[in-house]
Amino acid sequence: MTASRPTALITGASSGIGAVYADRLAARGYDLLLVARREERLHELAARLQQTYGVEVKTLRADLTQESDIQTVEATLRDTPAISLLVNNAGTAQMGSFLASSAQTHQDIITLNITALTRLTLAALTRFNAQDRGAIINIASVLALHARDTSALYSGTKGYVLNFTRGLQAEFAGTGVRLQAVLPAATATEIWEISGVSVDHLPAGSVMKTEDLVDAALAGFDAGEAITIPPLHDEALWQRYEEARLAVFSAVGTGIPAPRYVR
Repeated sequence: MTASRPTALITGASSGIGAVYADRLAARGYDLLLVARREERLHELAARLQQTYGVEVKTLRADLTQESDIQTVEATLRDTPAISLLVNNAGTAQMGSFLASSAQTHQDIITLNITALTRLTLAALTRFNAQDRGAIINIASVLALHARDTSALYSGTKGYVLNFTRGLQAEFAGTGVRLQAVLPAATATEIWEISGVSVDHLPAGSVMKTEDLVDAALAGFDAGEAITIPPLHDEALWQRYEEARLAVFSAVGTGIPAPRYVR
């Protein structure tokens, strides 16, 4: 990658949110390292971005459910000084009855949504911390705040991403390292085909365009937001949610059972 331009590593970059992040960051002058399973799509995207924006775009085929591929991306993050931004976008979902999927399917989702994200974050932060600069964008979901009878595992993994990011934001407060959690709601990506839920079954007008999602998320990043929820219009709702969350946490430091539990 060039010494004069920062580099962003984006996982799940072959389509959807990751591909739009690649386009928008290239337009901002980032060199790119695109990571995904579908190598042909990566090459097509890289060629287009290089021609359009004149930046350097490299690709790395990796299946982040596989240990060896996780290790390869970890090493790349540790050993490439030009990388100053990590977009942890790779993720998947399997909506439906928890009992309808195998243990291996559940494990693959956990590995991709949690394990790989955690390890890549660690690899990036090790160097970012030493340099006192760098940023990580973790793509969570509004289902980090809520769970349905068809989303137990997915909601659980995205709840992890949100709280994991919150904890690191507190740990690195006051440093040159930034972390942002992005919580999309329904967005027009290929994840619906994988999840088993047709996007056509969602309420009319409830699905956000991928381009709008990423543009809003980057506007939140530019504004210094720690947590960005692109489709949430009433910001006061989030403020009240946060106040209630912190009030509950503060109220449990009594050291004694609540009266309703005392017989």
